[in-house]
Amino acid sequence: MLKPLPLLDKKVLVPRGEKQAKTFSRMVKQYGGIPIEIPLIAFRPIRHNVHLGKCLEVMDTYDWIIFTSNIAVETFLACTTSDSRLPKIAVIGKKTEEALHERGIPVEFLPSSYVAEVFASEFLKYINQGTRVLIPKGNLARDYIAETLKKAGALVEEVVIYENFLPEESRQTLVSILQEHKLDILLFTSSSTVDHFMQVVKEHGLSSSLSESIIGCIGPVTQRTLQNYGLPVHVTPKEYTVEKMIKSTIEYLDRI
Repeated sequence: MLKPLPLLDKKVLVPRGEKQAKTFSRMVKQYGGIPIEIPLIAFRPIRHNVHLGKCLEVMDTYDWIIFTSNIAVETFLACTTSDSRLPKIAVIGKKTEEALHERGIPVEFLPSSYVAEVFASEFLKYINQGTRVLIPKGNLARDYIAETLKKAGALVEEVVIYENFLPEESRQTLVSILQEHKLDILLFTSSSTVDHFMQVVKEHGLSSSLSESIIGCIGPVTQRTLQNYGLPVHVTPKEYTVEKMIKSTIEYLDRI
C-alpha cells in the first residue's frame, strides 16, 4: 500500500509574494498540501534616497558591505552602475548569497547560522578600530549587527533603502480565508509577516479562527514575535529554510 502524502489536503499559508512563493508552494504540493498564497509582505524602494546617494559617492571608502536579505541586494544593486566597485561583501543567509552569485559578485563571509547574533559574533574577527562598514537595509530591520560592530570599533553606516508593507489586496483575501476557516497550517518566514497577519486578525476579531491551526516559523526572532502575540509555535527548525520548516511540520504531524 502506498503511504499517504503527509500534507494531504492540508491548506497551508504561503505568506510570500508571487515571485518568492513558487518554490514554497511547489514543496507544499509535493507533499499533498494545498498552498494558499497570501503575500503578507511586499517591498518598495525608498524614493529620492539622498542618504543612499551620499553613500554611493564614497563607496570606495568602505571596507565591507553587509547584506541581510536578497531584497537588500536587489534594491541596492539597482541603484549602482555595472562598473561600480564594491567593497568586500558579507551576507547573513544562503538566499542572499545566491542573489549575489547570480550576478557574478563574490561573497567573502557567510556565518555558520543565519541569525544576526551569530553573524555579529563570527564577523568580529574582521573588525579593527576604524573599519568602515555599510549596511543597506529595510525600514524594519534590526540594528543588532550595527551596534555590535560599533562597540568593537567599526565605523558603521546604516542606510534604509526599502520599506515593507502589507498589500491591500492581501488584507481582504486574508479576512475572507480566515472567516471561512480555510487554513490548517500557518507557516511564517519573518517577524514582519507575523505582524501583518496579526494586524488583520485583531482588526477583524478573527483570533478564534487560529485555534485549530498548526503554526510554524523560521528563526528565533519570528518565534518570539509569535509568542508575544500569545500564539503557540509547534514547529521551528534548527536550519532556517522553508524546506526545513515544511519537513519539520511533516515530522510534527507524524507525532500528533
